[in-house]
Amino acid sequence: MIRTYAAFVLLGIFWGSNFIYMKWASALITSGQISLLRVFFGFAPLAVLAWRKGALRLGQIRHLHHFAMMAAFATAFSYFAMAQGTALLPSGIAGVLGASPALFTCMASTIFLRHERMNRMMGSGVLLGVVGIALISRPWSSNGPDAAINALGVAWMLAGSMVFGLSYIYVRRYLSATRLPPLAIVTWQMGLALLMLVCLTDPHGIGRIASDWKAATGLVFGLGLLGTGASFLLYYYLLDNLGAVAAASAVYVTPVVALLIGWWVGERVGLLELIAVLMIFGSIALLELGRQAGTRQKTQSVTTSTVSVD
Repeated sequence: MIRTYAAFVLLGIFWGSNFIYMKWASALITSGQISLLRVFFGFAPLAVLAWRKGALRLGQIRHLHHFAMMAAFATAFSYFAMAQGTALLPSGIAGVLGASPALFTCMASTIFLRHERMNRMMGSGVLLGVVGIALISRPWSSNGPDAAINALGVAWMLAGSMVFGLSYIYVRRYLSATRLPPLAIVTWQMGLALLMLVCLTDPHGIGRIASDWKAATGLVFGLGLLGTGASFLLYYYLLDNLGAVAAASAVYVTPVVALLIGWWVGERVGLLELIAVLMIFGSIALLELGRQAGTRQKTQSVTTSTVSVD
């Protein structure tokens, strides 16, 4: 269990640092180019590792339609949307908004996953998280004098977060039952996303990223190798061990890491941001406690039914 929680924290750290890397790169190249390079440098080591371990099999092609769905939405679109949003927002605020996938996962799991229902405590957690996100995005002032909060940037971040959050449900419903190795799923998904982005992205000017060593290093190693390749492996590991809602909750380490990095590079972090983060942490606590209570209730129901039959 210690290994599982260590993976949980590590995944949150990787995701939380992604936003400053996207922010640096957005000054030089487009959001589509950021997404393309991110997927390429995330996919390359995964493909080598999958080949060396023999994780890929020809018979896995029968799941190609599921891999393609995940590639198009959870990878290509989600990465593009978050790059667009981060380019328009301070990286810390983008990171806090990037914590919202678990909220969408929790709401969607009630509809699509028979065994992961939302109880009253989890519903309170979702509500608290939504209020926290509203506080930090400040929709009442995004078009006023507070130029740091761009409404379009908020919309892009929430769109990417929603699609990414819903992808947990898709994986849980259609791919978890296949018992395919996580490395195989990740490699297929990333490879197909790379092909899609190559076809859709204008490469003109992409070489400008090499003119800034900090942005280039952050994009290749931080955003690509760790924030994408390693994070996908951790994500599927947590999905198998903790379930869809709990795995998605790893994103809640993201805002703290993103805000700390943003503060370190000179971005404003005020009382409102801190309150929002506390609310989001309260949200994750309620989601996890609610999930545990639901699990205990189902276990007790099964035990009672067994005793009655005997």
